[in-house]
Amino acid sequence: MSDLRKIIIDGQEVEVEGAMTLLQACEVADVEIPRFCYHERLTIAGNCRMCLVEVVGGPPKPAASCAMQVRDVRGGRNGELPEIKTTSPMVKKAREGVMEFLLINHPLDCPICDQGGECDLQDQAMAYGVDFSRFREPKRAVDNLDLGPLVETTMTRCISCTRCVRFTTEVAGITQMGQTGRGEDAEITSYLNETLDSELQGNIIDLCPVGALTSKPYAFTARPWELMKTETIDVMDALGSNIRVDTKGREVMRILPRNHDDINEEWISDKTRFVWDGLRRQRLDQPYVRKNGKLKPVSWDEAFSAINKAIDGKKIAAIAGDLVSVEAMFALNKMIKDLGGNSECRVDDAKLPAGNRAAYVGTAKIEDIDNAEAIYLIGTNPRTEAPVLNARIRKSYMNGADIKLIGNQVDLTYKYKHIGNDRKSFDLLSSNEEINSLTKKNSLIIIGQGALLDADGEAVLAAAQNFAKNTNSKLLILHTAAARVGGMDIGFNTKGGINAALKDAEVVFNLGADELRISDTPFVVYQGSHGDRGAHRANVILPSAAYTEESGIFVNTEGRVQMAERAGFPPGQAKENWAILRALSAVLNVKLPFDSLNSLRAELYKEFPEMNNFDQVRVNSGKDLKQKALGKATFKYAISDHYLTNPIARASEVMAELSKNTKERAALAVAAE
Repeated sequence: MSDLRKIIIDGQEVEVEGAMTLLQACEVADVEIPRFCYHERLTIAGNCRMCLVEVVGGPPKPAASCAMQVRDVRGGRNGELPEIKTTSPMVKKAREGVMEFLLINHPLDCPICDQGGECDLQDQAMAYGVDFSRFREPKRAVDNLDLGPLVETTMTRCISCTRCVRFTTEVAGITQMGQTGRGEDAEITSYLNETLDSELQGNIIDLCPVGALTSKPYAFTARPWELMKTETIDVMDALGSNIRVDTKGREVMRILPRNHDDINEEWISDKTRFVWDGLRRQRLDQPYVRKNGKLKPVSWDEAFSAINKAIDGKKIAAIAGDLVSVEAMFALNKMIKDLGGNSECRVDDAKLPAGNRAAYVGTAKIEDIDNAEAIYLIGTNPRTEAPVLNARIRKSYMNGADIKLIGNQVDLTYKYKHIGNDRKSFDLLSSNEEINSLTKKNSLIIIGQGALLDADGEAVLAAAQNFAKNTNSKLLILHTAAARVGGMDIGFNTKGGINAALKDAEVVFNLGADELRISDTPFVVYQGSHGDRGAHRANVILPSAAYTEESGIFVNTEGRVQMAERAGFPPGQAKENWAILRALSAVLNVKLPFDSLNSLRAELYKEFPEMNNFDQVRVNSGKDLKQKALGKATFKYAISDHYLTNPIARASEVMAELSKNTKERAALAVAAE
């Protein structure tokens, strides 16, 4: 039930919800209120006092607008509307005083601070502060923390806004940061000097309003005004997080989150944020052909000629990896079909039914997690498969949702009921007691790729569908590959899966699939960006662009079509994926009917019109899968090492260090007595 209240803000009358804070009401009225500790996705702390406003008719002192609700502001005794002022002399004097207090211990090291140029403290000191200080005593100094390889700390700059503490505790679900001491002795610290154990810790860099927490890999490499900023999409998992890629010249310098409430809110995982150094290492920058057992650099014409010679009259198959755009798969699929070959994007052999979108995408949206009262996780560890999605599940748990897990017990950062880890657990799900408890609840079932990898994968999916149907629940298929849903949507698959596609194949065209071992028999053409497993096995290598170096369409795990934009250019002789395939098709006498990316997309939209509906989640159709007998296997998870899942991550030194630290932490028993 709405509780609308009228309030006057700087002479402007607005109508807002009574539960809103004064700060939020000011935002509705387009009145800017400075703040340091307040953040709309964290609990209210009210400890920086920068957001002070004057309540007309109230106490003769300013009030913290972040901690007072509209319903708490009284009107005049003659029926006048409640009124607040944000630019009165009282407010101006209060803000100047608060800023003076905040700066008494803050070091004057802006020229060497990585936050310089995008620092809230700098901006607000200019806008609301004064040009002098009455503080003459020595400034205090604080020891820096070692939070790990990602977050650089200069704690003398800290203004104790506690955003980092609240984020790690509330969103990331770890309790390693806190505040100790009182008054001038108060400082942010970590428990027993521990490093942070979270896949989301990099977000505290964005949250810090000063230069106390900065990016360790990015330190002292660039200034924000030197960077070219490109809004694009992440492909490190299947969530499709919205990101901004900042480049300096030809190199990616950093990756930051963009706000999208329906997908990643304003968070990204550490793998998404820090994988950029992998874009510089082990790159393929010219074509290669294997001669006498060794790969030799050649020209593009020689590479195409070698492929043409190898394909002549042979049985061909094409596979697509986890980071490939829809356009590249569409072009390759057309070329391979013209050559009479098979194609497949389910390289992990997940039993996803082709042509049945309700079964390989599901019926739920990511935002449905927010309102769920019960969430079932089947064969998925969302903390490693999609950390940002896991944070959303944690938020739902904090709001009272019941979480239940079928799979091996793991630390998900929130409490859950463990039902079991084998197929017999479905018997408990199908009990009348369980079904009756859910029919009146807003419930959600999330099934992971690990549940679909065994021989009875389709039977498991059918059982999950049946359980969702019996309980009026929504079903979300949590994918681990950014390219998977797009590939399924355009029919880049073969009946029988990867084994059927590769059966008796004499030539395999490998489009960026590095997680699959191909037998020694076929002739392998590898098209990709990094010298990973696929390149090691190849007979011909065609160097292509990475996801930041070409524009491409990706479809995320909920079926939302999004566009990734080009932020830079591929190195050396490497080309965009679609352009390589278009040139190769002419050599193979199956010329593709487009000469530009726009004409390719016109063909794509003509054949698959839904690919032109960007940022929309359509209602998925498809028949319920036929119920089959389940096997006896236990559920396993699709990802064993979160930080090393693709060739870009495996080329990253930062990801290698994070992987090493995670394994060491798992092996080390820490006593807390």
